[in-house]
Amino acid sequence: TMLNHGFCNLRLVNPICSADDVEARKRAKHAGSILENCQTYDSLIEATADISLVIGTSGKREKGKKTFFRHFLFPWEVAEKVSSFTEKVAIIFGEEGKGLSTEDLEYCDFLLTLPTWEGYPIANLSHAVNACVYELHRSTVHSTQGANPGIPDIVPLERSMNPTLKRILDQGIFEFGQVLPGNDDRRESFSQNLRRNLMRSMPTDDEATRLIGGILDATTALQYVAGNAEWKSQRRRKITRSEEE
Repeated sequence: TMLNHGFCNLRLVNPICSADDVEARKRAKHAGSILENCQTYDSLIEATADISLVIGTSGKREKGKKTFFRHFLFPWEVAEKVSSFTEKVAIIFGEEGKGLSTEDLEYCDFLLTLPTWEGYPIANLSHAVNACVYELHRSTVHSTQGANPGIPDIVPLERSMNPTLKRILDQGIFEFGQVLPGNDDRRESFSQNLRRNLMRSMPTDDEATRLIGGILDATTALQYVAGNAEWKSQRRRKITRSEEE
């Protein structure tokens, strides 16, 4: 889960098994490099000697006087706070089943907790790590996707369609509705419903271009089947590059 989200620096404090353990390697799958390069320490203080910001994690959200000690932030709040921090940050997780001790938590600069359901608030260690690194990675995606070689521009973060494509899409939907069998009310109702359903999905320029192509082909096919002698000459021209821009 660390490597899935671009994190590779793992530090272990008094682990009960070796990072070279066969079972650990099997569970790591293709992220074995993290175990190969992880560092082991005898204490939390030693493990964070070069760290400027130490963040502890806990699912124990006590009530009463202990709340003065446990001031928590949620993962997305932590991601926002560290986004502009330029020094080293460490997120500390306790062992499975026990978590961090009170002494360990006291050492941390501030605390993080997951917004889990109160009926079963303590998350599995791997799930807790996944939730935290996901939020940190999500913040990085929003700020560096496309400019970061490790985060290619695969999914558009902003959904937009330029006005020219919007007009062509609307015209294509209208013409498609006009060649359908039935009365005018049916044609108009279909066109309105198709346009509104498509626009609710907020298509991007690329998606709109693909939709336009399919709609025009479908319109042409219906004109041909209907025996329209002018179907070929009246077929709409393709979108030019200048129009896309």
